Amino acid sequence: MGAGFPSDRLKNVRRKLTFPSVVYGTVSNPLKILSVVGARPQFIKAAPVSRALSDTTHFKEIIVHTGQHYDREMSGLFFDELDIPPPAHNLGINGGSHGEMVAGMLIQLERIMQDEAPDMVMVYGDTNSTLAGGLAAVKLEVPVCHVEAGLRSFNRKMPEEINRVVVDHLSSLLLCPTETAVKNLRKEGLVVGVSWVGDVMYDAAIHFRDRIMSESSILDRLNLPEKGYQYATVHRAENTDNAARLSEIITYLQERARELPIILSLHPRTRKAAERFDISLSGLSTIEPVGYIDSSRLLQCAQSVYTDSGGLQKEAYFYRVPCITLRSETEWVETIEAGWNRLWKEPDYAPRADIPEYGDGHAALKVVESIEQFLVDA
Repeated sequence: MGAGFPSDRLKNVRRKLTFPSVVYGTVSNPLKILSVVGARPQFIKAAPVSRALSDTTHFKEIIVHTGQHYDREMSGLFFDELDIPPPAHNLGINGGSHGEMVAGMLIQLERIMQDEAPDMVMVYGDTNSTLAGGLAAVKLEVPVCHVEAGLRSFNRKMPEEINRVVVDHLSSLLLCPTETAVKNLRKEGLVVGVSWVGDVMYDAAIHFRDRIMSESSILDRLNLPEKGYQYATVHRAENTDNAARLSEIITYLQERARELPIILSLHPRTRKAAERFDISLSGLSTIEPVGYIDSSRLLQCAQSVYTDSGGLQKEAYFYRVPCITLRSETEWVETIEAGWNRLWKEPDYAPRADIPEYGDGHAALKVVESIEQFLVDA
């Protein structure tokens, strides 16, 4: 590996330390964290971490947007609303098979990492962007930090499950949102570099709480009364790529909409699938995808939520809105155990309780502290 790559730079930085409490980076020569994002949940997770990194003088964050979510409502708007710095690199890769997408990302990410020579690559969650970022980094011997490590649905038919398992096993720093995630990793023999930090999406919910209430006018625009509707999203490939399964889900939502209107935020993939399979969305009030502020407002004020999104299951709990997950399993098992979530074909909710594992709103600070400690000890 040539001069200037992480292993060489860290040796030089450590020689500059005069006592352990001194942070190793400097204003003139900050260490580089290359963050790979590409989809809505990752933008939300990245926002508090980017803020925490920017509050230091010894880190420089380089954001790479793969383009996995590519239109403004699914991508650009989130950067604007969440105050995330514009990406230094936008790959514009979307569409195609999983293999095509990951391959295209790998080629460009490898080139960017060689040019930028980051000290660590940070990836979030379980998307193709996560997998590509992790693979590109580890091939270049750059340490990988996986934020939201250790989640398991135990369904290997889900692309997201494969992504998260592979990335966990190639990561050097595994930062878990729950103690359950830590236990999952331990069962797979992963104990080094593993720690519980809490959930960075909870950080975001707390940080943006006031803005959501004051800035969103979506209830007025849609003429919706608080608690007078239900909110739904469907987007996972396991649901949208199977005609019978998508039809079953839509029929289920249509039946529930007879009790109270359902606002369905229609993901582009779901719209195309419904058209391809000739599945009628009648009886549902469909809207175009919305940004974080409006989506959070719709979520806060809904009577209940139906979703196959992992992130939305947690966000529903943050606002104490009952959720029904449109899947056969969930990686967020604590939301089921705490009675705020249930699987659509399973019995009713368990008794309700709080979920302290998600932390106190300072998960992003713990992420940065964990990175600092890892790089000092490297």
